[in-house]
Amino acid sequence: MKEKTVFFCTDCGNETAKWAGQCPACGAWNTLVEQRAVKKEGKKGSIRTLSVPKARPVTDLETAEEIRFFTGMGELDRVLGGGAVSGSLVLIGGAPGIGKSTLMLQICHELCSERKVLYISGEESEHQLKLRAKRLNASSERLFVLSETRLGDVMECVNAEKPDVLIIDSIQTLYNDALDSPAGSVSQVKDCTMTLMQIAKGMGVTVFVIGHVNKEGSIAGPKVLEHMVDCVLYFEGDQHSSYRILRAAKNRFGATNEIGVFEMCDSGLREVENPSEMLLSGRPEGASGTCVTCVMEGARPVLAEIQALITTTAYPSPRRSSNGLDFSRSAMLIAVLEKHGHLKLSTCDAYLNVVGGLTLEEPAADLATILALASSYLDRPVEHSLAAIGEVGLTGEIRSINHIDQRLSEISRLGFKKCIVPKQRSLTPRTDLELIAVQNVTEALRILMQQS
Repeated sequence: MKEKTVFFCTDCGNETAKWAGQCPACGAWNTLVEQRAVKKEGKKGSIRTLSVPKARPVTDLETAEEIRFFTGMGELDRVLGGGAVSGSLVLIGGAPGIGKSTLMLQICHELCSERKVLYISGEESEHQLKLRAKRLNASSERLFVLSETRLGDVMECVNAEKPDVLIIDSIQTLYNDALDSPAGSVSQVKDCTMTLMQIAKGMGVTVFVIGHVNKEGSIAGPKVLEHMVDCVLYFEGDQHSSYRILRAAKNRFGATNEIGVFEMCDSGLREVENPSEMLLSGRPEGASGTCVTCVMEGARPVLAEIQALITTTAYPSPRRSSNGLDFSRSAMLIAVLEKHGHLKLSTCDAYLNVVGGLTLEEPAADLATILALASSYLDRPVEHSLAAIGEVGLTGEIRSINHIDQRLSEISRLGFKKCIVPKQRSLTPRTDLELIAVQNVTEALRILMQQS
């Protein structure tokens, strides 16, 4: 007799009996994978009495605030919204070798001063964990390690040790032997994550789960995995660079637009409390095609350097490349610059890059991108002490942005003397920074041409 199978969507977790090219729930293509159906045991003809839950008015619910505690790393606490929450389930994803395990083991040094930590590793032996903990100065009598992949053994260890913090490295290595599917499959990841969520909510244990990412950059496994947890953090960065960025994609207890910056050293991760100075270090002076802007990463203003290179193309179709900026928006800014700045960029290759591995998503970096492109095309350097912030519209106008006072304070603190800003009524004059207000792209390019 052929075993019964079902099909799971790796994006939304929807279960169907038949395969289809498109998921009927979320509409994604080629995401249905076949898994064996889980048999549900039960007595035939048994009668179960159901208790009907009673709803309560929202005014009668308790409003006790969540209990937070510090992890010992200020950058991680910032991304988590002010610290870790007791009884929460946190998922940390990132590319292999980016530093996820190092980050988790490094915070154990501070956590073990007041809490009991259980570190479950399915990828390293206990001897390897001992060597890495010694290198990271994370050795403590309150840090317990276990090299295990079977979910049942992990549950027995948790019930016996009763830790305050549980770290799983990684979720793709855990498996429930009650299921026939291999570790890392859709059904295994869902079942193991559900069990960990019951531990977090039922026992009040703070659970940190490490997850691998696929080639698209998202966490491997079903998309429903991210919906089940309380917080999703992405650890980003180039393996050839020493800097790492921790970004929140989901946070039920805080904002999702905060970032934490780290530097990978021989002794582990080091916090970078002033990322603006780090991102601007090594900035060339007197070179064309570069301009500095200020973006908001949550409540933190961060200065970023945008570089542009315009060269004459040798092919019929000019090439466009963008690293750290949205490709469609970069193409739009090039078209605006050609239309309203009267620069013939349609016959040139254009390359854009954000220094330091940052990804700029807000439109406040538009004006600096325009100036960097024009500077490279005209071969006229932007003044070294000048920055630019503002959104550019399709008609060439420069629109106002939010949090302008915080951005200007950060620009002034880093030693800049001038800043090109949108012309708006609420602009307050400053004594520490010369503000140059412009209404459109033409006025901004005129300032570039007037520089000596």
